[in-house]
Amino acid sequence: MYLIRGQHNLDFFKSQSFDKEPIHGTIGNFDGLHLGHQSILENIKKSARSTNGKTVVFFTEPHASEFFANMRSNSNSAPPRLCPWREKFKLLDSFGIDFAFFLKFNSSLRQMTPEAFIKNILEPMNLSSLTIGDDFRFGVNREGDFDLLKNWGFKKGIDVTKTETFKYLDERVSSTRIRKAISDNDFDLASSLLGRPYTFSGKIVHGQHLGRTIEVPTANLWLPKQKLPISGVYAVQCKLNGISLKGIANMGTRPTVGGTMPVLEVHLFDFSQEIYSQRLQVDFRHKIREEKKFKNLDMLKSQISKDITLAKTLLQD
Repeated sequence: MYLIRGQHNLDFFKSQSFDKEPIHGTIGNFDGLHLGHQSILENIKKSARSTNGKTVVFFTEPHASEFFANMRSNSNSAPPRLCPWREKFKLLDSFGIDFAFFLKFNSSLRQMTPEAFIKNILEPMNLSSLTIGDDFRFGVNREGDFDLLKNWGFKKGIDVTKTETFKYLDERVSSTRIRKAISDNDFDLASSLLGRPYTFSGKIVHGQHLGRTIEVPTANLWLPKQKLPISGVYAVQCKLNGISLKGIANMGTRPTVGGTMPVLEVHLFDFSQEIYSQRLQVDFRHKIREEKKFKNLDMLKSQISKDITLAKTLLQD
């Protein structure tokens, strides 16, 4: 998959003659790449196959909600991320998308009128068709809608369509619904809505090595600046270099040792290799408890021992 990083790279895109074939696109946040998103991707892939064309997905970073939260100096007010942009890119690639158009959401994009967005972003792509979700809005104050795109498409000979609401168990599939399922510790529902287990993948980085002092060594995962929809202690199934490993994970600030920044720590059962700088995929299976502050390390160690025993029971095949 070819990544177009920003509007300024459109000229390079066109210089490579990528737009000589029919291009079928869609646009949105695509947080989590859930079943509703996958339905849209299948639609544009079907159109591309029928015309021997290519597919493109437009998405913004950061999400608009994150941009406005940062403007208010309250980043925690933005919804948690299901899918950091690196993971989103990998998923789009795995779904067979040809081009990903990465648009930086900044003050300029925020103030762009719907008409300017169409002229400056969509028209240079030489689209043959554009498919949008049932709730898609764009442009300053979210003034742009399906009708505006439909009228533009009619004038330009571009087929603009809106997908039907995708439902599971008679409810709309959405990133919001998946976040709630994870918050409610209903990982079976989250997996059903995503079409795969909810996972987080990250690079293993050096921490404070505090786990070793209580005989529970952990792999610390690099976290994106956006918050994740998980918090507390979990029984997890992990993948490291294609090998499946069971373990226990804590997502939190580690208040017992005076921590203040979010950290994702994973203790892998019956494992002692050095794995710094490698990537670990964590599949959250069961919530064990919320994170809490203990009076001392001995009490923390005792609780972790109980957590490990419970996690091993929960993860039995």
